[in-house]
Amino acid sequence: MTDSPNPLAPARIPLAAERHAHLLAALARDGAVRVADISATLGVTPVTVRRDISELDRLGLLRRVHGGAVTRSDTPRPAGTPSGTTSPTTVITAASLGVMVPSLDYYWPGIVAGMEAEASERAVGITLRGSSYSVHDERPALENLAHTDGVQALVIAPRTDRGRAGEIVDWLAASGLPTVLVERDAGIDMTAATPSETDPQSPGGIDVVRSDHTLGAALAVRHLLALGHQRLGLVVTTHSPTSAFIARGWRAACAELGVKKTRLFEAATPARDTADFSAAIDAALETALTKGTTGLLVHSDPEAFAIVQHAQERGLSIPGDLSVIAYDDEVAGKFSPALTAVQPPREAIGRGAVTLAVNRLANPRRPAHRLLIAPQLVQRQSTAPARASRR
Repeated sequence: MTDSPNPLAPARIPLAAERHAHLLAALARDGAVRVADISATLGVTPVTVRRDISELDRLGLLRRVHGGAVTRSDTPRPAGTPSGTTSPTTVITAASLGVMVPSLDYYWPGIVAGMEAEASERAVGITLRGSSYSVHDERPALENLAHTDGVQALVIAPRTDRGRAGEIVDWLAASGLPTVLVERDAGIDMTAATPSETDPQSPGGIDVVRSDHTLGAALAVRHLLALGHQRLGLVVTTHSPTSAFIARGWRAACAELGVKKTRLFEAATPARDTADFSAAIDAALETALTKGTTGLLVHSDPEAFAIVQHAQERGLSIPGDLSVIAYDDEVAGKFSPALTAVQPPREAIGRGAVTLAVNRLANPRRPAHRLLIAPQLVQRQSTAPARASRR
């Protein structure tokens, strides 16, 4: 069951790229726009509209006039327009990217902001949709997005867990739209085929941009080992595709750096809104204490908060008894103590996704690109050298 929208909730302010696309569409239809009309239609301030008009004027996509904007007389004519013919509604219409992300309130807003910034610089529109980690079949939402007027490419973060990757890639291939996967791995189902010259959007032609989460986990392991921690634990959340990358990197780093398997443990927690979450946190913490663990990597920030709170309720000191590293750094710095965290490059991910999509539109037959961007470790108060007696 889907909750009904809250009539008292504030309306979402359109992103700059959405506002730009609306302005260009209105100009194409009417030949001129008024600041007051656009402000009322989009629910933004006149100052915002004037700023948008100034930006589009700078890009040569319209001409700013008192109270609004008109089309430029030097704008190129549409294909097929006879030489010497002028049209007051002729503008360069921007491509639009259909964007679908699984959350609009955690982690993904930073990525969307990067998309917005890059799209604005390239005069590309964005049509944004939110999905959910709990949605079992995203194809209806994808189909709706793909059939939205003006959408020429998809930039999406679908579920790619076992049993769904093949279905998703089949749908993407049938859609004929260039696609960029964001913070997702194409997976074996999406790389089994090689794109052909006649079908550049076959599975091997799907572009990918994501954080190098395996490296992020390795950064956490190296940090804990450098502080003298030799008994390490990993706690991940079961509902996030990112967890698999983190676990892979954590295991590889521990093996490469010579941490004995007997000094390691892994645990997984269910979604935070389930009845079993608190018990799973307690169980993970109990395992850590039983094994003498002194350093934990926890995905994501809210799970790390829960671990720290439960540890403090047991009388443990953070970081005196237990050093904790959060993974995501969305809100890790706001906790007390502020949590050391692995910070994925969210803005760069968003910018990279738009860049890949625009380049794919310009050259549909280019080889598939898989872009990994390195995260960084932000040191704060929740990690400290291990006590000699607990090493």
